[in-house]
Order: sequence, then structure tokens, then C-alpha cells
Amino acid sequence: MSVINIGEASEKTGVSAKMIRHYEDIGLLPKSKRTESGYRFYKEDDLHNLIFIKRARALGFSTAQIKKLMGLWLNKSRKSADVKKITQDHIEELEVKLKEMQQMIKALKEMSGCCHGDQKAECPILENLSKT
Repeated sequence: MSVINIGEASEKTGVSAKMIRHYEDIGLLPKSKRTESGYRFYKEDDLHNLIFIKRARALGFSTAQIKKLMGLWLNKSRKSADVKKITQDHIEELEVKLKEMQQMIKALKEMSGCCHGDQKAECPILENLSKT
């Protein structure tokens, strides 16, 4: 099995070297092996883990959720029900966030609609933001 350096791992996975080091620091990715001169090196399994992490991050999973998912992914005796539970919980969190964002958009549109956007100093948007 060939080994590659952090730059090559970054290129092959699309995860920056900085993020690879970060994932190692926070425990998402096992600490890399080092050469005698101290350079990190990675194997094929490490690349699969990085791609897994990247995909999970793109889907909005938190670091804690990704740790759990990685643990389940690496555990061949896992129960798919455990994976589904994490995913369903994440969906519910996203739906709450979506609803909150839709409410923010509605409020911002209402405020924006009250503003004339002219050369006058008075601004209903700023007045609204300053209300308690």
C-alpha cells in the first residue's frame, strides 16, 4: 500500500491541508503516522475517512454527529437503526433552522419594504433593529 503526504491527500480528497490537521486535532481523523523527519503521511483508509468527513460536513452534520457516524461506519457490527436515528435527528434540526431562516427572510422583507432607500437619514430598518 502506498503512502502519500498531506498535500497529495488534500489534492485527492479536496480537503485542505489545514482542515486535515484540524480534523486530526479534534479527533475526527486518527493522528497521522509520521516519517522519521516528522512529515505526516496518509494511506488509502485515511483518504476514505477524509472523503467521509467532507461529505458529512457538506450535509451539515456537526462534529459530534460525524464522530458518531464515523464510529458506526468503522464498526461492522453496527445497527443501521443507530445511523438512521442520527440522520433523522439531523433532519429535524435542519427543518427547525429552515423555519427560523424563513421567518428571518419574512421579517427582513417587511423591514426592507418599509424603507424608501432614498437620501434621507431616517431608516425604518435601523429603527426596527434598535427596538427591544
